[in-house]
Amino acid sequence: MALATYRRLVWRHLPVMLIGILAGYFVGCNKPAVRRTLSLFDTADCSQPRVAKSAIDTVDMYHPNGTKPVRAALVALVRNSDLFGLRMAMRQIEDRWNREHNYPYIFVNDVPFTDEFKQGVRALTKAQVKFGTLDSESWQVPGWINQTKYQEVKRTAQYPHGEKDSYRKMCRFQSGYLHRHPLLQDLDYYWRIEPDVEYYCDIDYDPFAFMQQNGLKYGWNVAMTEFMATIPTLWNTTKMFALEHPELIAPDSLWQWLVDEHGQYNGCHFWSNFEIVDLSFYRSPAYQAYFDYLDRAGGFFYERWGDAPVHSIAAALFLNASQVHYFSDIGYFHPSVVSCPRGARTQGRCVCDANKSFVQDGFCTVRFLQVKQSIVDPNATVPAHSGVVRYAEPVVRTVFSNE
Repeated sequence: MALATYRRLVWRHLPVMLIGILAGYFVGCNKPAVRRTLSLFDTADCSQPRVAKSAIDTVDMYHPNGTKPVRAALVALVRNSDLFGLRMAMRQIEDRWNREHNYPYIFVNDVPFTDEFKQGVRALTKAQVKFGTLDSESWQVPGWINQTKYQEVKRTAQYPHGEKDSYRKMCRFQSGYLHRHPLLQDLDYYWRIEPDVEYYCDIDYDPFAFMQQNGLKYGWNVAMTEFMATIPTLWNTTKMFALEHPELIAPDSLWQWLVDEHGQYNGCHFWSNFEIVDLSFYRSPAYQAYFDYLDRAGGFFYERWGDAPVHSIAAALFLNASQVHYFSDIGYFHPSVVSCPRGARTQGRCVCDANKSFVQDGFCTVRFLQVKQSIVDPNATVPAHSGVVRYAEPVVRTVFSNE
């Protein structure tokens, strides 16, 4: 009697059980994180049954404790006083992207982080968070800098942050030491983030995996012109380095993006407050030799060379054009500058006003697209850009500007 009852129950509920199994399977396959995960492997897709070989295999690689498809992290140089601005930025990064990907965060500071800071950022993410401090070598005025000359430069500087020790130390650290910090040694890629920025668009793919799969070394979002008063000798110093090391210049480099009709630096650079980078580029002999050459020249202190033009000039000279990517689909705001994808006012998964964004039509962006196309696709029939080209005054980055 018991067996007959059991059989009746099974047959009665079998349709519901089958529907539940199928629904769970298809819903799982329709999760963006699952689709992206499976797309990285030729041996697995949603059209085939997935059988876990072990308990570990059932953990999605985008789970907070999963092994990510790319060894990467979101990285920032911040201070304890940046907690509120960083929390605002992280909230948007998590909502727009990282809550499905759970890449770790790495924060570094010239002093130890407070418990309040650590708790404040950890509360916003399921991902791992690591905290580090800087060593004396990476955060100092080097011994070869003439202090008398340096103090006079600070006293008479007529450009933003000209009197700041901390701003110069920040630029030098971001240029030559961040990628060498011990917490980044196991990474292949990093995405640099900053406090007080906004992300306007849902990002439905993994930019790290995109970079890796397409052989990209440097990704950017905003291109502007620099305050030339802060870098009066940077270009001549760069030219001297290039003359001494012509073998380091990439055969299909973007050097034409950097110069005007007279062969002088036009000031174009990628804003490094948003950059996604294959760290093998910064660790390369070419980049390291370039940074060391600049560092010894003293321009980080005698002038106010920024990490943005240093990174940008290096990418334009030492990488091939095909290795540098414009992330035009990622809507981004850094105080005073908006980068908004076209059409975002009425369509897509962005909330921003493209009419307030001059980046897409800015001279440096247009020039980049034109030069890259001339190298990568010289027979293209559609121009890289059409319409008006906008020229804008340089904008000062305010991060880490206080003593």
